[in-house]
Amino acid sequence: MSNLSPYLFFDGNCADAMRFYERTLGGKLELMKASESPAAAEVPPGSGDHILHARLVLDDGRVLMASDWMGGEPGPYPGKKGFALSLGYPTVAEAQRVFDALAEGGRVNMPFQKTFWAEAFGMLEDRFGTPWMVSGPTAST
Repeated sequence: MSNLSPYLFFDGNCADAMRFYERTLGGKLELMKASESPAAAEVPPGSGDHILHARLVLDDGRVLMASDWMGGEPGPYPGKKGFALSLGYPTVAEAQRVFDALAEGGRVNMPFQKTFWAEAFGMLEDRFGTPWMVSGPTAST
């Protein structure tokens, strides 16, 4: 069986973002700085404190991975575009808690509310620029 895990790039704030996700979503975080890598001599100058690889294993086994953009080739940090991470929860209360935590310091694109497909759903971009869609249980018909 294969796994599909999102991998995010950050512009120098990967460690802060992933620690925030660990506190908000739960799980166990592993971080490796570029300076701790066996390939440390090959990282761009000034990038030693950047995160070369981060892996957050959530309590339910899902995995979120990330690193800082190292610059150089292939160019400057491009930002995050054209996707969103989707989280679903069995209760509205749990979904609301996560939505509110992720939205703090970020931007809400769609308020957390009842929809025709879910008891609660909302969209936001967190303070690290990561887009999220958070939903509660499926709407009753």
